[in-house]
Order: sequence, then structure tokens, then C-alpha cells
Amino acid sequence: MALPTKKASFFPFLLLLLVTISIFLVTPSNSATDTFVFGGCSQLKFISGSPYEYNVNSILTSLVNSAMFTSYNNFTISASQDTVYGLFQCRGDLENGDCGRCVAKAVSQLGTLCLDSTGGGLQLEGCFVKYDNATFLGVEDKSVVVKRCGPLISTDSDALARRDTVLDFLGASDGTYKPFRVAESGDLRGVAQCVGDLSPTECQDCLSEAIGRLKTDCGASKWGDMYLAKCYARYSQGGDHSHGGDDTDNDDDEIAKTLAILIGLIAGIALIIVFVSALSKACEKIARWLNKLIFAYILSGLKKVLIEKMFMQTNVCKEDEH
Repeated sequence: MALPTKKASFFPFLLLLLVTISIFLVTPSNSATDTFVFGGCSQLKFISGSPYEYNVNSILTSLVNSAMFTSYNNFTISASQDTVYGLFQCRGDLENGDCGRCVAKAVSQLGTLCLDSTGGGLQLEGCFVKYDNATFLGVEDKSVVVKRCGPLISTDSDALARRDTVLDFLGASDGTYKPFRVAESGDLRGVAQCVGDLSPTECQDCLSEAIGRLKTDCGASKWGDMYLAKCYARYSQGGDHSHGGDDTDNDDDEIAKTLAILIGLIAGIALIIVFVSALSKACEKIARWLNKLIFAYILSGLKKVLIEKMFMQTNVCKEDEH
């Protein structure tokens, strides 16, 4: 990656991103959507202060802002030959407010997890965020990212049959495009979703792969998660879909509060710096104007003195002639 030829002024974008995220994080959040699922980063690092860093900050800001109005969007930002691709997607049953808060939290965690990385992705319970310098938009990817299986259902054949019914319903296709799917049977519930950049055919193909793997790998488990790179399928019995207990949720809430405070402080300091910088520039302009005024006044005074001296000398010469 080429070194920057001049210093990029990406501070306004970073400030906007910090302020936006802090606004979302200080709002009460739902731990059911904010729980961490997985995250990963590119091994390549970008140069601090480079045009690529400017583009990353710009695209993350765009993702957070867009999540307030829609559940999926993707962006491509290209400047100075440093292209960044990014997308976010929220779970299909989330309201815009919950979606916005989830994406804001995901972006804040991604910034910490993938510091200076050229690419990264992060999945929370309620949303997914990804950016990279290599295009991944519209590219089908069925590689397994996360597989988790709960305890066995034991000898409850009825529960196992209902599990299969739910998964079969999630994997069924009636020819219409359904990127988000929910199915229930008694106390057993299943959810499946593919990323919005896939075509209907690719979406169906990805979900079929995830559901097939879920059946095979998790067997008679009480709950199971199968996350592929571009889709996922999950099921749980009796709402028992906990992978860490209440303590994990409480820890997540405390982390969120701490992040909100830190980001708020950083944003506040940044605003003070901007204000002081603007005030300093204004003072410099006033000082230059006063200096010019004083200099002009001094010149005017000197001119007056010189004229008076010349006049006096002229009078003296006339008296000498007489």
C-alpha cells in the first residue's frame, strides 16, 4: 500500500463516528442482540494516517448512520486508489432502533478487535458488520465460521422430530426470496438468515448447506448454531439458547457502559480540540489585523512628524534669507 503523499484530513469523519457510536451506546440496549458471537481480522495492517484509514473511517460511519433506517446496506468507497468495501445486516425481526444500536456496538468492538487491520468482520446476536479491501460483495461463501452444539436431547424422540420439522421448514423453498426465516413447533424455535448481497438462488443454496450441516454435526443436541460466511441457521428448545449465562450478558453490559464512557470522553476532548483550534485561528486573524492597524497608525504618525519637521525647516530657511 502506497504511503500518503500528504496528510489526510480524516479527523471530522473519526469525530462523527465516535459521537454517533457514543449516542447509540449510552442508550439502553438489549443483551439478546448485543451478545458477541464471533469476530475475525485480516493479518494485513494499514498505515496510520493513510488514505486507506480515511476510507475505513468513512465506510464505518456510513454503516452506523445507515443502520438507523434499514436492516441491510453495503457501501464501496474508493479514493486515492485505496478501495474499501463494507456491509452490515441486522436480524430480520429487529426494529430500526435496535438495529442501529447493534451496528454501532459492532463497529465499536470491531475498531478495538481489528485495530489498523485492512479488513475485519464481527457477528453479534442481532447484527453482522464487515469491511475489507478485497471485494466480497455478491460473492457466495459457504465456509464454516462458527459451529456450536448444546447438550443432547436424550431419549426425547418427539423433540428430535420437531427439531427436524423446524429445520426442514427453514430450508424449504417456495420460489420466493426469503432471506430471513423463522419456524416454531411447540417449544422449539428455529431461525435462518442469509446476507442481503446474495441472489435468491445463492441464498437458498447457502441456507440449505447450513441447515444440512446443523443436522449432521449437532445431531440430537438441544440447541445448535451453524454460521457460514454468508448465512446462518440456528435452533433451540424451550428458549434454552444460552452459551455463557447471565454473567456473560452482565459483563457485556458493563463493557458497553465502559466503552460508552470512554468514547464519550474522547468525543468531548475532540470537540474541545476543534473549538480551541478554531479559537486559535480566530485569535491569529485578529492579532494580524491589530498588527496591521498599529503599523498603519505608526506610519501615519511618522509621516505627520516628518511633514512637521520639513515645514519647520522650510520656515527656518526663509527666516535666514531675511
